[in-house]
Amino acid sequence: MSDSDSTKLVYSFSSGRADGNAGQRELLGGKGAGLAEMTNLGIPVPPGFTISTAVCAHYSDAAQNGAEGAARYPKGMWNDVEQAMGVVEQATGCKFGASQKPLLVSVRSGAAVSMPGMMDTILNLGLNETTVEALATETDNPRFAWDSYRRFIQMYGNVVLGVGTAKFEHLLEQAMKARQIERDSELEASDLMELVPKYLALVETETGGKFPTDPMDQLHGAIEAVLNSWNNERAVLYRRIHRIHTLKGTAVNVQAMVFGNMGEDSGTGVCFTRDPSTGENTPFGEFLTNAQGEDVVAGVRTPTPLSELEKVLPEASADLHEAMDKLEHHFKDMQDLEFTIQHGKLYLLQTRNGKRTATAALEIAADMVKNGILTPEEALLKIDAMALDQLLHPSFDPKADKKRLATGIPASPGCVVGHVALTPDRAEEMTDAGKQVILVRLETSPEDLKGMAKSLGFLTARGGKTSHAAVVARQMGKSCIAGCSTLAIDGDTFKLGERSFTEGDVISLDGALGEVYEGAIPTVDRGLPETFQQIMSWADDARRMKVRTNSETPTDCKKAREFGAEGIGLCRTEHMFFEEDRIQNVRRMILAGTPQERVEAIGGLLPMQRGDFEEIFTIMDDLPVNIRLLDPPLHEFLPHDAESQRVLAESVGIEVSEVARRVEALGETNPMLGHRGCRLGITHPEIYDMQMRAILEAAINVTAKGIKVHPEIMIPLAATDRELANLRARLLRVADTVFAEKGSKVAFQIGTMIEVPRAALTAGQLAAEAEFFSFGTNDLTQMTFGFSRDDVAGFLPRYIELGLIPVDPFDSLDKDGVGRLMKIAVDDGRATRSNLKIGICGESGGDPASIEFCESLGMTYVSCSPYRIPTARLAAAQAAIRARKS
Repeated sequence: MSDSDSTKLVYSFSSGRADGNAGQRELLGGKGAGLAEMTNLGIPVPPGFTISTAVCAHYSDAAQNGAEGAARYPKGMWNDVEQAMGVVEQATGCKFGASQKPLLVSVRSGAAVSMPGMMDTILNLGLNETTVEALATETDNPRFAWDSYRRFIQMYGNVVLGVGTAKFEHLLEQAMKARQIERDSELEASDLMELVPKYLALVETETGGKFPTDPMDQLHGAIEAVLNSWNNERAVLYRRIHRIHTLKGTAVNVQAMVFGNMGEDSGTGVCFTRDPSTGENTPFGEFLTNAQGEDVVAGVRTPTPLSELEKVLPEASADLHEAMDKLEHHFKDMQDLEFTIQHGKLYLLQTRNGKRTATAALEIAADMVKNGILTPEEALLKIDAMALDQLLHPSFDPKADKKRLATGIPASPGCVVGHVALTPDRAEEMTDAGKQVILVRLETSPEDLKGMAKSLGFLTARGGKTSHAAVVARQMGKSCIAGCSTLAIDGDTFKLGERSFTEGDVISLDGALGEVYEGAIPTVDRGLPETFQQIMSWADDARRMKVRTNSETPTDCKKAREFGAEGIGLCRTEHMFFEEDRIQNVRRMILAGTPQERVEAIGGLLPMQRGDFEEIFTIMDDLPVNIRLLDPPLHEFLPHDAESQRVLAESVGIEVSEVARRVEALGETNPMLGHRGCRLGITHPEIYDMQMRAILEAAINVTAKGIKVHPEIMIPLAATDRELANLRARLLRVADTVFAEKGSKVAFQIGTMIEVPRAALTAGQLAAEAEFFSFGTNDLTQMTFGFSRDDVAGFLPRYIELGLIPVDPFDSLDKDGVGRLMKIAVDDGRATRSNLKIGICGESGGDPASIEFCESLGMTYVSCSPYRIPTARLAAAQAAIRARKS
């Protein structure tokens, strides 16, 4: 049966034969596909059936359109369920709802992707006052039968009927207290027979209706609960966070019960074929004897390590290890299994690819290649590229206690502890005094850079993953949480939710989770595993695109080379202007009354910029360096508070009122769409003249020392070919002058940053003037959507929640809109200039989904912040492998 056959709704698996297989995850869900595949492999699996994800999709659409009851289900589904139940009955020799040899089933959810938040498992479905007696007689074990019944009432009552688990547990505790025992397994059959009516009465009190006794009614209710759980708050949030937005829904798995609570020769457990924390090739897991599945995860009893199973149930242990080995080699991946042992016989209830740490992922991939299970390319596809971030930053000790104060947007990974500084100056002072600092601001701006450089991490009330704080944090390899809506700052105090703190208090940030904690939480630095370089070597062999870095400081450039950067894709020169000894010259230039005064003021920056580029060229020896000329509007360089304006006025020698007037005059309603980028270069040409001179003089100077340079001068924000032609001609005149003065030349290229929609649409014209393109996807996304990237936090989460936008377009490329513009630019640009070099330097350059799209466009390189380079190298390799396969 093919995935496209929408007429089949229910898929059976029993007696070594299944209707489905592992390749039908989208239709059967991960759990259903795994059960089908195990059945076909001859693994002992209790018989059952899977209701396909197409039913969930139909149910959700019908419910949204106001359908009720049976009208929500596809026609004929319940008839198919009854027929599938007949197959299970035939395989087990039991009958659902019968007074002799009753069939009991479990009901589980199972989407194509493992998804915490879906409906919890229901076990022992089919029990009532008649079938419990039949089960007791059939097994000659009344205690087991009534224990199963009370468990079923609790699970069904909670999951389907909404009765709080704590209320059932309270009744259970009362029963144990009356008997003066500590474990529920010590309750006798008579105790459980007294407890069950109390459970039933609780359900009636809480719901106003009786607990369903007809097994088919119970099954209907459980299936409906699974389908409803697809759109519960937890599941929707999980899909939003993990960008899961293409699935139809969840499947429903109904399976004959096997019992781990039938005595000491029975049990249940969960295991991994390898250690999911370290990747060590040793089975890892836990089990309990005389227990059902929920006992292992509930924490009521302490499970026994899997290594002890051989001593307790040696035959079942041998069968389990044989199944683990068979399944791992079949799926070519570490497996996560659930098992039950009934009277010494092993049954597998689930297999799926196991979740693992980044360290384990690398170790498992390398070991499987070593042992011939995988090829290097197959191994690369098994690793989550985003998980590599875990390896590059310290993490909090998982054993430590944590008191969460607030949550925000996880903008840059890393776990840091520090004293709170509420201004950049205080961050600098506190760091210089020997303290570790976290800068807490409503939002950051370029003026905050000196304090940001001194801090370990940033916490802001506003902004998102592409805010100033987020971009700088990733560039510097610092932790950042943005958009923390419960953060409020008042003078030297701040609040997180209802808690008040004073500057200097200690907090901890987990930038990967977006969580803020009270006090100092100990961190652990795992370091890079030995297999890291091997995996990266395979990735470099497999990928087509180059990977560059967004860096402009010596520290970042060195770190980028350490992580494997193949050049600089974006050197933001404005970041070089904000240091204390430089910004005064920029401010003098802005406040100058004549062109000559402007030239003199900006000329003071020339030796500093030249020195910057000499150092960068030296570090990046023989690698391309893409240098973006000054981009931000001038008002960002001027102080906006009265005291700083007074100090500036005194240093420049003009009236403070003139400084205030100039600040006001430079203000713009929408500065991101205003006087910046190439527009600034045209109206204040002395800035770009100085920068071009600094770049070329630095290149000539280091070339004389044997350093190989490949400068790429990038003109930002060009919207027309005439803008580009104007500035290109001026830059070439500066180059001719410098080369004549120096008596030496260096090769260089001039290109542009595609960040205005018009530039993308007229790329064929721009390519006549540009030798390369670099997509600035932050601005291109902003201008395409009409969203301010710093202000979207107020509405974008709601858009994503409603499914109006699948993912944050500043986090992962919008392929339909922004991506369409990029494709036009690539095609038209290369139609004009066939050897046009094309890259991407927005934050999307470190996002695996965006990197795959760039591969599909045939782009030359991606560029990202230093700490995202390993992720980009692996993602580029995965994209190239998938492209070759397709």
